[in-house]
Amino acid sequence: MNYTQLELELGVSDLLSVCADVDRRLFPAPINETFAMTLYHGSNIIVERPDLRFSVRALDFGRGFYTTTEKRQAVNFAKKVRERALRTGDNATGCFVSIYEFDEAALVSGIAVRRFATPDEEWFDFVMANRREEIPGGTDDIIIGPVANDTVYRTLIGFEAGLYSKRRAIQLLRARKLCDQWTFTSEKSLGLLRFAGSMEVTP
Repeated sequence: MNYTQLELELGVSDLLSVCADVDRRLFPAPINETFAMTLYHGSNIIVERPDLRFSVRALDFGRGFYTTTEKRQAVNFAKKVRERALRTGDNATGCFVSIYEFDEAALVSGIAVRRFATPDEEWFDFVMANRREEIPGGTDDIIIGPVANDTVYRTLIGFEAGLYSKRRAIQLLRARKLCDQWTFTSEKSLGLLRFAGSMEVTP
């Protein structure tokens, strides 16, 4: 039976419905159609189920599970975690980037989000307070903002050592292109992540 005969028997509208059904079966929707954002986490192990019990409090945004939209940033962090594991005698000396899908629409569904668009004074004070463990946490579910990479750390350390004023330190930070980080600080927010796989990184 050719398409001309099928059109006569089913009608054009029915034919379109049949073709659409074939398209859905041959070309299914991508896995991240709903979970539109991809996030990455670098570590010495594959993290299928993030656990806040293993997080470190004195980081940029405090205790939480740290991810980024930048794969390169996650790869670099995985290498650093592996190097630290080797120095401390940790048996887990792999180098992996875990991949997650996240529905950004969930940010409006009763989730408390703190967002820093740039490394401004508010971001600077928040990061410094967390590094000093002066913020107890617990008020945010997700914290989004620039990541304090090695270059940023040197600037922060320079500020702590009195080499830079706060104003000068912020000027130096704003002059650099910083990667982002999405930190999930509650079990409720972690439930919005869906593990999508992992990739092994060459150290």
